Amino acid sequence: MSKKSENENGVPTTGHSWDGIEEYDNPMPRWWLYTFYACIVWGIAYSIAYPAWPMVNRATAGLLGFSTRGALVEELAAAEAANAQIDSRLASADLSVIADDAGLNQYAVSKGAAVYRTWCIQCHGSGAAGAVGFPNLLDDAWLWGGDIEAIQTTINHGIRNEDDPDARFSLMPAFGADQLLSEEQIEGVVNYVMSLSGEPHDAAMVAEGAEIFANECAACHSEDGTGNRDLGAPNLTDAVWLYGGDYDTLIETVTYARAGVMPAWGLRLGAAEINAVATYVHQLGGGE
Repeated sequence: MSKKSENENGVPTTGHSWDGIEEYDNPMPRWWLYTFYACIVWGIAYSIAYPAWPMVNRATAGLLGFSTRGALVEELAAAEAANAQIDSRLASADLSVIADDAGLNQYAVSKGAAVYRTWCIQCHGSGAAGAVGFPNLLDDAWLWGGDIEAIQTTINHGIRNEDDPDARFSLMPAFGADQLLSEEQIEGVVNYVMSLSGEPHDAAMVAEGAEIFANECAACHSEDGTGNRDLGAPNLTDAVWLYGGDYDTLIETVTYARAGVMPAWGLRLGAAEINAVATYVHQLGGGE
């Protein structure tokens, strides 16, 4: 490495040379140095005033006691206070007439959409089209009823959960696992069920399957297979399947049964939130 030198103009160089090109060793501009030093002072002052230095289980609190979580709590409290009056109206409103009040309905749909995006999309999807085992909320196929009161009850109390004694509850027998039906009988009833909705099936097994259905399944699904909302028993004639309507899936369903669970949201959300999300779901397109 070459030593420092001066060029022909008397400006010091670093002594480095690349293909005859030398690097000037000019001092940093004073404005840049002052700005740099000011940033150092600002950084030290900031780390003293605000939470900054990580410790074992928390950060230093800072002299000003500022907290982003505390600021969020204050903002949420302010928003709740601002909406307190309309939330009170929504919580006590007759669900069947919310749609008649343009202002209240607009607020309910907006609030319900926010509640849905927070708590419901994990199962029913961002577009509410559902998934395997999770109902589509856009169509008119409802296990427990699709009017707004029925939807509100389902949201409020949930389905087959152990937390709410008023949860909607039904239980399909595991016809194969509990040896209530033989494999041949299960195949017969599955072929009969597939015939109800026009699915491809073995016509030779339909007659036997119909007899088994009448004895074992009609009590819940009704004699014509159109289901029973009081029991949450699905309509088997509309080709709408919660877990799938192909032959293998139906064999599995009859053999082992299904028992999906929905939380009782009334234990986690307020009345205004429950009514809001019920209003939102009802207006998506499938509400009755």
